[in-house]
Amino acid sequence: MGDARNVNALFNYLDVDQRKPAYYLYQPDNEEPIERPKNAKHLMKVTDVRSRLGDLSLDVEGIDMLSSASNVPDFYDSESVKATYYPEVEEIVREHTGATKVLVFDHNVRCGPRHDAGEKGVSSPVRFAHNDYTIDSGPQRVKDLLPDEADYLLKYRFAVINVWRPINHPVQDVPLAVCDASTMEQKDFVATDLVYPDRTGEIYSVKHQNRHRWFFVSDMKPDEVMLLKCYDSDATVARFTAHSAFNDPEAPEGAPSRESIEARTLAFFAPEA
Repeated sequence: MGDARNVNALFNYLDVDQRKPAYYLYQPDNEEPIERPKNAKHLMKVTDVRSRLGDLSLDVEGIDMLSSASNVPDFYDSESVKATYYPEVEEIVREHTGATKVLVFDHNVRCGPRHDAGEKGVSSPVRFAHNDYTIDSGPQRVKDLLPDEADYLLKYRFAVINVWRPINHPVQDVPLAVCDASTMEQKDFVATDLVYPDRTGEIYSVKHQNRHRWFFVSDMKPDEVMLLKCYDSDATVARFTAHSAFNDPEAPEGAPSRESIEARTLAFFAPEA
């Protein structure tokens, strides 16, 4: 196993000297523009773990990688994704974790140029350190999505696991980095509101710590998926990670823009789920 490649890259962490942060995902009527939370840039080492993927796990570092091709012909076709990709992802997570029930409940497709061109349903890569769920919003998502089953399911372990995949070509431009969960502490996470027109969700922003260790996997291909731990009710394993897109200073000139899809899953371990 050769030496891992390291690069130095800027990450946007939360500037902590502020009230509870909130991101408005719409513009309220008759109001001034909403001020977004302030970020502070920190130069961090990012390690390419391509050569040691077998050493990583969801329950320690909060990240894992699998080879898994997809039968989806067009990931920009939302109906095709829901019909074909959701069952594929549910099977991936079920087999890898041993969960008795897996539900894919959301997905995002990302491509900077297509988003900038105004294409509906396409987002840009997110360039700030964050985690998609909090100690409160993880269980709340179960209650929102499965109200008739939540009381039973929440008696047992469950996890929120993101499944991230490149689409159309390998990723060289703006790859995804994940912070090693074993280098993070609960005090690093700051609850942050996501305000929609009809509801308010909650994610974690992240405060900078020198001990944070960031990973990425070079040249991820469309037949590979990365699993990310975003919540776990089991306090004896990695419960949260952080992730962020970053600019790889060693990316080849003229590399195609990153295209990717992330699917969010609920993984349940109840015996009769």
